[in-house]
Amino acid sequence: MRTAEGVAALDAAARVAGGDPLSAAAALRSAGVPAGLAATALTQAELRRRAAGKFGAAAETMFFTRPGLEQATRMVVAQRRARRLRAAGVTTLADLGCGLGADALAVAREGIRVYAVEADPLTAALAQANAAAAGLADLVTVDCGDATAFEVTRVEAVFCDPARRRAGTGRRIFDPNAYSPPWDFITGLIERVPYTVVKVAPGLDHALIPAGAEAEWVSVGGDLVEATLWCGPLAEHPRRATIVKEGPPVNASGSKGAPSYHFSGSPAADSPAADSPAVHQLTGPGTAEAPVGPVRRFVYDPDPAVVRAHLVAELAADLDATLADPTIAYLYADDATPTPYARCLEVTDVLPFSLKRLRVLLRERRVGRVEILKRGSALEPERLRRDLRLSGDQPASLVLTRVAGAPTVLICQPAS
Repeated sequence: MRTAEGVAALDAAARVAGGDPLSAAAALRSAGVPAGLAATALTQAELRRRAAGKFGAAAETMFFTRPGLEQATRMVVAQRRARRLRAAGVTTLADLGCGLGADALAVAREGIRVYAVEADPLTAALAQANAAAAGLADLVTVDCGDATAFEVTRVEAVFCDPARRRAGTGRRIFDPNAYSPPWDFITGLIERVPYTVVKVAPGLDHALIPAGAEAEWVSVGGDLVEATLWCGPLAEHPRRATIVKEGPPVNASGSKGAPSYHFSGSPAADSPAADSPAVHQLTGPGTAEAPVGPVRRFVYDPDPAVVRAHLVAELAADLDATLADPTIAYLYADDATPTPYARCLEVTDVLPFSLKRLRVLLRERRVGRVEILKRGSALEPERLRRDLRLSGDQPASLVLTRVAGAPTVLICQPAS
């Protein structure tokens, strides 16, 4: 793909990618592209098209594999991580298990020298090609080898993204000791290199978080995408929830005892640019418990990063909200307060769950479209939707939950 013939094939493939694959292949072959090269170019062009959501315009010159793209860090997340390392004064970093190089490239763009290690030969070659395509080959060196053998005394900081899928099958690995490199090696890094950053699965057991480390959960557009452990001098708060979304920031009230909110703007400046995603951060110890009370006029559905970071109590304090069940992360308040950390709905009805009663009430309200949210309920939303036999022209939101341990359904509308 990096030869003159390959570049021409990629250019031709980019013009026909995204449509019918058979027609695209036929178009390339009719243009004189050999069948094997045409298939490879079309695969790469399709991966680049899909990668635009993670990498933006940079995806147009990058090289991907399907597993590598799936596991690669989104550019906006990698950039923020790189800026934090630069702000800490880091000038050299080892990226152990670099994959296709998404994080290595983001760090290098901040002027940090990167020594990347990748066990898979093809993936290592693609990472080096991506560094060259980005004009960062002088700052990024990729070696194919065992990450555990890298001499970490050569660098000031280490970033490690252990493989959490089995080679060949792609199945997820849930036992940290089966990661590659394994968890005991990662925890050993924390003792050897003060500036250690580890990308982990969002479902990480809090019991595995090393003492003194900061655990950060990141969501982008409402999707929980990853968690990061910041160790040594990089740790600022025990727990952090970072929410990346479009739109203006919503800051804290600033009252004493309220949660700590932060806003970070564009990648190139401290002030936000108009086309940059808004970044909101909620921090706290992650050990507080929110008060419990009755269902109130408004229900808040916290962002998954807030829930996973165990910062629901901090959010509850800022919203003057309570839980209706100590085990369910829905918050209830008398007022609708704008916040980037939760979605707010107005509760119109609270019912002990009964399919028959719910069906009758929705028919009386002429509800024909429902959004179904759930926490603490075993009901399958799509099956419930069919069982409701909806007919009408009005929308509603149904929240399936528990209140004081009892199965409950809330009928809601968007908060004004």
